[in-house]
Amino acid sequence: MRFASFLRRCGGRVLGALLVAIIALPPSPAGTQTKTRLVVYSTLEADHIGKYKQAFEADNPDIELALVRDSTGIITSRLLAEKDNPRGDAIWGLAVTSMILLDEVNVLAPYAPRNLAEIKPNFRDPQTPPRWIGIDAWVGALCYNTVEAAKLKLPKPASWMDLLDPVYKGRIVMPNPASSGTGFFHVSMWLQSFGEDAGWRYMDRLNDNIAVYVHSGSKPCKMAASGEFPIGIAADNAGAVAAQQGAPIETLLMREGGGWDMDAAAIIRGTHNLAASQRLADWAASRKANELYATILPLVAISGIRSPIPHYTAGVEEAMAKNDLRWASANRARILGEWQKRYDAKSEPK
Repeated sequence: MRFASFLRRCGGRVLGALLVAIIALPPSPAGTQTKTRLVVYSTLEADHIGKYKQAFEADNPDIELALVRDSTGIITSRLLAEKDNPRGDAIWGLAVTSMILLDEVNVLAPYAPRNLAEIKPNFRDPQTPPRWIGIDAWVGALCYNTVEAAKLKLPKPASWMDLLDPVYKGRIVMPNPASSGTGFFHVSMWLQSFGEDAGWRYMDRLNDNIAVYVHSGSKPCKMAASGEFPIGIAADNAGAVAAQQGAPIETLLMREGGGWDMDAAAIIRGTHNLAASQRLADWAASRKANELYATILPLVAISGIRSPIPHYTAGVEEAMAKNDLRWASANRARILGEWQKRYDAKSEPK
């Protein structure tokens, strides 16, 4: 009551003073202004996509990325389930074999990033405009433990065919292709490079020498690094990581080349934030972004970018074997069914 009486006595003087004070307040900092929020799906490692997110947002302070991160199978299934009612805006880091599947059911929006001419032909969707742009790739290789191999007097393989030698019986581990994208691109490469009949005959004989099929693309190299097995069928980047950590691992690229896959970026058809999603696609395909990708995986979409990663085997890009990704995607279920029928008895328990 006393305060109300005071206001009546002061009349408009108090109100006027309050208005002057409000007008004199400093403006809100830029960080509190409304931002466009993009929901972005990714399968990249949390620290990797976190690093990319931070760099993008620094260059685009009016856009905030809300990351939805999970495994390839879960993200792909989620996008397929949401295709008629999309809840996301973009994809930043998903295997190209999944991108092809999503494009077949109209999940991806066509868009040509501003620097499309800089992107290597095998790092982009061949359609015009493309539905996806590759960001980084990894290639099939062997993780070879030099210390354990010397103890066992094992020769150093130079060809996939060398692995059929009985001297390697029980000495090799490989990813299960039904649970690992790395495992699948090995199988796909053998079928494409050798021909289907010869490819299955090759895997029949290779299976005799396999100790176990594991449910992770990186685990064979980790097992080789620990000395549990001398040879892990894996990917080039896994060998580099093991060597960086001090393991006696040499990454071997086979004479015939290796299967491969890549992570890619895309816009989700039906996004309500198309302009902001296109800005993300432009940035994700940019030279600056590719230089950042190369600090984690050296094989990126723009030529001439050097990687600072130590122990990375030279000649990886030249070792990318024939790999028709659309054929692999279209035949995936059939291939995995046949593989499981023939070899799943040697898979580790899930």
